[in-house]
Amino acid sequence: MKIYTRTGDSGETGLWGGGRISKDAVRIHAYGTVDECNALLGVVRTGPIDGELNGILETIQNHLFVVGSDLATPGDMPPAIPRISPDEVVFLEQAIDRLEQTLPQLKQFIVPGGVPAAAYLHLARTICRRAERWTVTLSIAEPIHQQVVIYLNRLSDFLFVAARAANHRAGSGDHPWNNPRRPGQT
Repeated sequence: MKIYTRTGDSGETGLWGGGRISKDAVRIHAYGTVDECNALLGVVRTGPIDGELNGILETIQNHLFVVGSDLATPGDMPPAIPRISPDEVVFLEQAIDRLEQTLPQLKQFIVPGGVPAAAYLHLARTICRRAERWTVTLSIAEPIHQQVVIYLNRLSDFLFVAARAANHRAGSGDHPWNNPRRPGQT
């Protein structure tokens, strides 16, 4: 299989089930941003990260391929591709609950950062939120599988908790936000 097809040279791309749309369409922004988040999770997994977090992130990367294909398939197409389901949302919620049990209670806003894995997870969270915003915009313009929005919302929650867990497990802890208008207060 050749990596280049030349079919996108005119600024359009193909969708699952046929049809072509502009590469700057909202749908492309949505699943392209999901792909960006997935790529960053791959970066996280290259660095020092504990086995549990690595395993969860590997599963999420596979979920994100399903999310991307879901978004690349117009809502009126028959579900010939896998669609994200409530089971994947439950997976994220259970992972959040497990990780939160090991973390100190959050009592203030925290600044993204810490060990590299945590900093990248915070960045992945912001990319995930952007994917969610594009997906919501897409859902206003045309029907989509609504489970995708729910999954992305929960994924951003997971990435926040995972960043905290990466810091905690590395002995770094959270970095509290110091309100510049009230030094010493959060």
